[in-house]
Amino acid sequence: MSAVPALDELRADAERAGLAWRGAFHPLAADAVPPLEGGARAGTLVLLGFVGGGEWPAFAASAEYLDGGPDPLDRWSRRVIGALGARHGAAALFPFDGPPWLPFQRWAVRAEAVHVSPLGVLIHPDWGLWHAYRGALALRARIALPPRDRRGSPCTTCVGRPCERSCPVAAVTPAGYDAAACARHVAAPAGRDCLAEGCRARRACPVGAAHRYPAAQAGFHMRAFLRAR
Repeated sequence: MSAVPALDELRADAERAGLAWRGAFHPLAADAVPPLEGGARAGTLVLLGFVGGGEWPAFAASAEYLDGGPDPLDRWSRRVIGALGARHGAAALFPFDGPPWLPFQRWAVRAEAVHVSPLGVLIHPDWGLWHAYRGALALRARIALPPRDRRGSPCTTCVGRPCERSCPVAAVTPAGYDAAACARHVAAPAGRDCLAEGCRARRACPVGAAHRYPAAQAGFHMRAFLRAR
């Protein structure tokens, strides 16, 4: 069997489990992918996550979401991606294991057409700011991959950059993101819409607006943000 059907099988298996395929690449030493068991370097790294609201129902129906325990999305990701890794002979890696934290943003730029936005988070030409990385699978084999999507950043042609002007407490600054100011606003009555619907600056971005998170998903992430603060 050729390598391409194996990749298609892994992608289909991930999508059945409730995960979106987020690209793949052949790691170099500079990518800092942890060595596999026995010390071998991974031949292929596959990223998995969410795009828009498409994968949310699978998580929302899970035992982790419903059991009232801490960190439900991390626990769900570990279980589902861990099971995928076991089936396909791959090591499961996660952005929430640390410190030290694995460089998932750097890996994402290697895997697909994402770019750093003025908000500091990665923007995709189709999904806009409405996507996430939940884990990765490090495979021993160097699997044949389709050509990488090399579209540029949509921010370079954005007129007015409304994301930079929409934060009610100016937490988005040229010097970086003021997380403390953001958290104070979201926790206050004036930030009720950000808490319920997601960051106002993020919602102002016109790219991928059709893929904005549904209210349940946006609220889940904003409450998690406040707990982490």
